[in-house]
Parts: sequence; C-alpha cells; structure tokens
Amino acid sequence: MTNLYDAAHRQSLSDPERFWGAAAEELSWTKRWSKVLDDSRQPFYRWFVGGETNTCYNALDLHVERGKGERVALIYDSPVTNTVKSFTYRELRDETALFAGVLSNLGVVKGDRVLVYMPMVPEAAVAMLACARIGAVHSVVFGGFAANELATRINDAKPKVIVSASCGIEVKKVIPYKPLLDSAIELASFKPEKCVILQRPMTASPLIPGRDLDWKAETAKATPKACVPVAATDPLYILYTSGTTGQPKGVVRDNGGHMVALKWSMKAIYDIDEGDVWWAASDVGWVVGHSYIVYAPLLKGCTTILFEGKPVGTPDAGVFWRVISQHKVKAMFTAPTAYRAIKREDPDAKLMKQYDLSAFKTLFLAGERSDPDTIQWSERNLRVPVIDHWWQTETGWAIAANCMGLHHFPVKYGSPTKAVPGWDVQVLDSASEPVKAGQIGALVVKLPLPPGTLPTLWNNDQGYINAYLSEFPGYYKTADAGFIDEEGYVYVMSRTDDIINVAGHRLSTGAMEEILADHPDVAECAVLGVEDQLKGQVPIGFMVLKAGVTRPQEEIVKEVVQMVRDRIGPVAAFKTATVVKRLPKTRSGKILRGTIQKIADNKEYKLPATIDDPATLGEMEEALNKIGLAKSRK
Repeated sequence: MTNLYDAAHRQSLSDPERFWGAAAEELSWTKRWSKVLDDSRQPFYRWFVGGETNTCYNALDLHVERGKGERVALIYDSPVTNTVKSFTYRELRDETALFAGVLSNLGVVKGDRVLVYMPMVPEAAVAMLACARIGAVHSVVFGGFAANELATRINDAKPKVIVSASCGIEVKKVIPYKPLLDSAIELASFKPEKCVILQRPMTASPLIPGRDLDWKAETAKATPKACVPVAATDPLYILYTSGTTGQPKGVVRDNGGHMVALKWSMKAIYDIDEGDVWWAASDVGWVVGHSYIVYAPLLKGCTTILFEGKPVGTPDAGVFWRVISQHKVKAMFTAPTAYRAIKREDPDAKLMKQYDLSAFKTLFLAGERSDPDTIQWSERNLRVPVIDHWWQTETGWAIAANCMGLHHFPVKYGSPTKAVPGWDVQVLDSASEPVKAGQIGALVVKLPLPPGTLPTLWNNDQGYINAYLSEFPGYYKTADAGFIDEEGYVYVMSRTDDIINVAGHRLSTGAMEEILADHPDVAECAVLGVEDQLKGQVPIGFMVLKAGVTRPQEEIVKEVVQMVRDRIGPVAAFKTATVVKRLPKTRSGKILRGTIQKIADNKEYKLPATIDDPATLGEMEEALNKIGLAKSRK
C-alpha cells in the first residue's frame, strides 16, 4: 500500500511544479507567479518567478486578518534573566510594524541590507521580521561573534543599518556586545550609516553621537509601516556560513520558495499544526533559528518559543523539561550535543521526573550526527519518537528525515531515515558514477534543488558554482559522505574529509564514534584521523565520561578499543583513545574535528570564529601531548 510519503516523494520529483504549486496555494500572494520553476538559466534555478508576496505579511498580518490575532505567536523564556513573556500575533505584528517604521525613518528601503547582531531576545525576531516587512535583506550574525569576523560580514553585506544590543548573557556571565561592534566597524572598510542599540538592564552601552541610536527612543517616535510587496525571487536574508576564511560565503535565501517550503515542512516533517506549541532550541544566529524559531512556525500559525539559556547550568539539567512542561510543547528540535550535555549531568534523567511532559509528542535532533546512544537514552526516558534529521545552512530545511506528518517509518539508528519530498539524494563515487546500495560515496542532490534552498551566494555566483556544483556536474555537493541502503534509508557517515584512509582502506570515523558512544561510561566522543607514517592515517578517539564515573580511565580506553576491533575489525587500526574533560565545539554544538586534527598533526591552525570556549583547545593539546601527538610528535 502506498503511504503519503511515497506518493509525495514520487510526485515532488516527477512533477515538482504541480507539487510545489499546490503547497504555494496555502500562502497569500499579491501577484500570482507566472512559472513555478524557471530552469532557463541553469544551474541557477528560480522558484515562483513572476510572483509577488511578503514573508512578514504571511507570518503575522495574515493570521491577524483571519481572526487569530489573540493566539500566542511567541513565548520568550529566559532563565538567565528570570523572564517569561508572551506576544500574541497582533502584538508581534504591531511591534514589528513599529520597528519597520524605525528602519524606514533611517532610510532603509527595499533591497538595502540590515545586519542584526543580537542575543536571544524577542527584539531579534522583531528586527528580522521588520526587515522582511519592508523588503530589506537581513543578515543575522551570532551575538558575541568576534570583531574581525563581524567586520568581514559588514564588508560583504554592506549594511545601511546595524541593529544590536548592549549585551548578551552566557549562563551567568554578561557579554558586552557594544565594544565588539565598535571594534568591528573600526576594522571594516565599509561603514554603516546608523546603529540601533537595544539597551538591556544588565549593562548600558555608551552611544556614539550621530551614529548610534537607542531602540526605545526610536520606536517611541516611529509610526507603523505596512508590508511592501517583493518579488518571490528577491532575497529575504543572507546568512554567512561559519568558519569561513577570507571571502565569507553568504548563503542567500529568497522570499517565495523559502516561505512555501518552510510552511509545508511544519506539518509534513514535524507533524505540527496551526496553534500547536513548537520549540526549536537554537539561536537566531544559526540557520535553525532563522528557519524554525522565526519563519516556519509563524508562517504555520504556531506558537514558537524563543529560549535564552543553555541545556545545563540555567539553572540545571532539568531546564528543557521545565520549558516543555510549562508551555505544553508538542515537539522540540535541538542539537544532539544539548541532550548529550543533559545526559552527562543527569545520566538517570532524575530531573525529568519532576515535570509533566504529557503534551510532548516528538523530539527532533539535527546539527551534527546523532549517535545511537543519545537517541536511545532520549527514547527510553522521554518515551516519544526521537527523530534524527539531516540538513545544512545552505539547504535551509531538511534533506533527509522521518517525515512524521506523512508516514512514521521505523527508526534505524545512525540514519536520518529517507530523502524528504523535493530531494533527489544520490551517492556517487569520485568519477561521478552512482554506487551500489550500501556502498559509501559522496552524498549529492540531483538538481534542481527544491524551493527554500540557496539560489546562489551573495554577489558571488561563481563562488556558488565552485563550492557546490562543479565537482559533480548536475548535482549539489553536500560535502557529506555516506550511503543509501536497499530500503532507501540515507546514512550520513561524516563530512567527506572525515573519511580516513587507513592503509588503503576507506573508513568512516562516524561509524567508530557510534561504537565509542555505545560504551556505558561515555557521555560523548569524537574520532578523527591523524597522520601516520606507516598507514597514512590512523583513527584516534576522544571521550568525555558521564558525571560520576570513577573507574580507571585505562580500563575504559581498553574496552572501547576492543569494541571497535570486535565490530569493525582489526582493519580499523583503532588502538588509541584518551579521556578529555570536554570537546572543543562551535556555539551551535558542532565538534571542531578539523581543528583537533590540525593540533594532533602539529600543524598551524586558525582559531575558529565560531568556537564556544577557546580554552578547550589548550586542554585538547595537553591531552594529545600525553598520547604522543601535537607538539610531542617527534
């Protein structure tokens, strides 16, 4: 019997115009499109050509006009400031229209860029939506990002206005943003005309006369601004991919295709209906924050939660359960690293038992590979489906997932399930030839990419071709390696540069990580290949132990080495592992494998712009020296 997923996936590939045209009917257009998919200028495909719309209108005004103005649109939950505040759709529309008036007063018009450098406060979402309202292009940079990285983004996006705040809060530490912003503007060759600063009570920023303006004072004298129709193909935002060097890669998102794909995804992938409470525990500085804190849930007419806190330490490892219980969250989306942190602090999930989680139906994980141990721990304790899914900054939404609104497939640990409708995922070898089911190769997507994905890079069409389209002509290169099994389940093993070559054998570090994570004492881990004179590369394992583990570390190391030998075989040449206090990560929770590898191989490396805590690199170097790597390499 054909299920809804099979039928949708088949139609999305055989007749994408009809499939996405039907999804587009769910939204409001000031002018209907003349063509759903324009492929006249390949490889630059465009969706809903000729159509005019406004993303902010569809996210806010439309719900108010349909009599849903009193429904809660956004809940701001901030354990770091002890604040919980709700905004109805009408209130959020009014605040957004007013801030759109502020931007208009500063001369911002359709097509101008506005850079947003904000902590996780409601005003960050308001600033984004206000840009969308008047057709300006927002570029959100993660709050607290280093000045030189912020400067490269200012130079590339050339914002007329920057919107920022006096500070952000990391657990208990107040991080002043204004000195970083001032320093970035000083470093940048392009200078914004004005900066609008939200003064937070924890610390006030001195304002530079003539350039800096106070958020409250400006909104007090502004008048609300109506939505400006824009072309479906006009840019909505630019989001710079993390860790870029030199020329930053500004991923562009259009208005029409983005709106259609995201609204469709809320029900199809996440099984979320209008009026449901949804929580994406991410940050507006990342793609997850754009797609699933701000745009998708509001386009769908849901209640979205904007959370200013951490999975542990604000105040404890029970904060996620408190938020789910208090706001009756139906589904949550976060990074596996958040659950690993909770599991490490509270391995028996004792804090979970203090809360009523009866409204909670599904947990979605993405951001990096979800190890089976974390999924199983979450399943066991939450007693709901735990769904891993796979996507990227560039794609804007999921490439592969268990589409819970279409059909709930059995979970296979280590797989984000199947390609989402719209996505033609294939596995190719280095000669661009398809490989057999179950064989590892490069995971690619046959063009055209579905709506909502990047149409190009900001002012850099050639860079877009070079980075994503040239290696496998006719396909988008995900830069992930993996395989597809006989049942169509996709397995994302690792980034293509994480496939290591051990004495001529191509091995996945992701498969080894899965085995280490299976050990009962391991909270989280990373495996990467380091240079070896004899074998080319050999794998090294790093493990963070669960809280309260007192067994000798050598015993645990011995056990995981044996586990890899038993499950992959001696061919893996996995002989070395070490226990570390913590792993170096980006602020979004990705382990900085490439940087660890450079330290291990005693090569020069650049401090990644997205690193959460630079001190972790020193700790890593120390651990590597003890096992004869890094500076202790002869």
